[in-house]
Amino acid sequence: MNSPNEHAERFTLLRPLLFTIAYEILGSATESDDVLQESYLRWAEVELSAVRDTKSYLAQVVTRQALNVLRSRTRRREEYVGPWLPEPLLLAPDAAADVVLAESVSMGMLILLETLTPEERAVFVLHEVFGFEHDEIAGAVGKSASAVRQLAYRARGHVHARRNRFGPVDTARTGELTDRFLNAAATGDLDGLLALLAPDVHWTTDSGGKAFAVRELLMTGATRVAVMLVTLMKAIHRLPDTRIEQVHCNSDPAVAIYRGERLEAVVVLEFAGGKIINGYGIRNPDKLAALGVTRVISRTAESPDARG
Repeated sequence: MNSPNEHAERFTLLRPLLFTIAYEILGSATESDDVLQESYLRWAEVELSAVRDTKSYLAQVVTRQALNVLRSRTRRREEYVGPWLPEPLLLAPDAAADVVLAESVSMGMLILLETLTPEERAVFVLHEVFGFEHDEIAGAVGKSASAVRQLAYRARGHVHARRNRFGPVDTARTGELTDRFLNAAATGDLDGLLALLAPDVHWTTDSGGKAFAVRELLMTGATRVAVMLVTLMKAIHRLPDTRIEQVHCNSDPAVAIYRGERLEAVVVLEFAGGKIINGYGIRNPDKLAALGVTRVISRTAESPDARG
């Protein structure tokens, strides 16, 4: 017989893995939490003796719920004011130790995954990142194993053709470069900034129309970005009770800007070859509200055996 707490024990053991699956499909920590809550309610009604592989079963449940959310928010995304960025995820620096996991939750990868169809995104995440077999994924996306194989092939080709990572991220190195970036921006050192920015650096700001942001929400080019950063940092330092902290978001170096205890902005930096190739500024207060705690994510987990 199942113990009264067995549903909760199995779900809790797999929760970091399940959250990571939902987050990589949705790019939203808030929606991922909602997906896990709904998935647990469904899981609590399941007869455990009929479950042969808890990890596979729950991954399918969570994926189906995440796909429902992904498909239903198309209209909301069309009405979104300005560029849309994923919700930043506050992680401990050691999250980058798993190279595959670190890249899969990076801001750049999540933005790239936005260009896939919902089914392609789910298949790519489950197969390429988490190693689920095609027949396991079939039940989650409502396709045959053969169709899943084709979706995986298309998604993998699309992602590999567009990804711009150059090897694993060196956390210590990027931390040093972030220090130099902040010092140059704070002191108005344009040459110092230009030495850190890739010539074709892209800068994206997401305010959702709910917070003051720089005039140009999309910007390209080292000189334009450097001038904007110096101007922005001067304005920030003129404000009372401000502080800037280095954090890790989505396994990338990031900067959190506070006024008092209120988080005003997060800037995520994407490095390649020792240069900043992308900067992502999140000003939307709804997305910043989800950044209150350090998240535990996982690409693997021990699946508890089903017991009668």
